[in-house]
Amino acid sequence: MEIEVKDNPAQNRFETTVEGHTAVIEYKLKPGVMTVLHTEVPKEMEGQGIAGAMTRYALEHIAANKLELVPLCPYMRAFLKKHPEYQHLVRKESAKNE
Repeated sequence: MEIEVKDNPAQNRFETTVEGHTAVIEYKLKPGVMTVLHTEVPKEMEGQGIAGAMTRYALEHIAANKLELVPLCPYMRAFLKKHPEYQHLVRKESAKNE
């Protein structure tokens, strides 16, 4: 399944809609820093790799915009542990707190 993820800066979130259900990654943006707060995938969308696809999109967006990442979201933290290739994006102060 092709998942189209979009940044919705007006609502401070990345989102995708599949079959009428919307999954989101909420964030807070400050100059040079994106804090990822929460990932939410409706039950109807679970088990389809949507959270992973959205997380990759968010991390690529962070990299492309030369932002530092503060991963407060438990899903994002777990993803980063499994995908160390994105660790360079994590803001140094937040990496110490893990």
